[in-house]
Amino acid sequence: MEWNVKTVDVHPKEEGHDDVIYNVHWSVTKEDGEYSARSYGTQSIDTSDLTNFKPFDEITSDIVKGWVINAMGEEEVANLEAGLDSQIESEKNPTSVTKTLDS
Repeated sequence: MEWNVKTVDVHPKEEGHDDVIYNVHWSVTKEDGEYSARSYGTQSIDTSDLTNFKPFDEITSDIVKGWVINAMGEEEVANLEAGLDSQIESEKNPTSVTKTLDS
């Protein structure tokens, strides 16, 4: 799965820190050959303990991805991936298609 977690919401000031990330807008894509599936959402980030706070300009997508996965939990991430797998399977083996009549 390929994560995009580049868009975030911040509190401009919180507990003496600037630009504290509290919400992440995420999307995830999975590909299987010519087939692909995508899901998106938002994830709140717990800011109750800023002991290990990093300035905004030191935050990377990998760090934010870790926060999102941790906040979601293993089961939710597994369900997300299963949903993407199901979307891809439906693309590969559709149960319904739309066709246009010639006349």
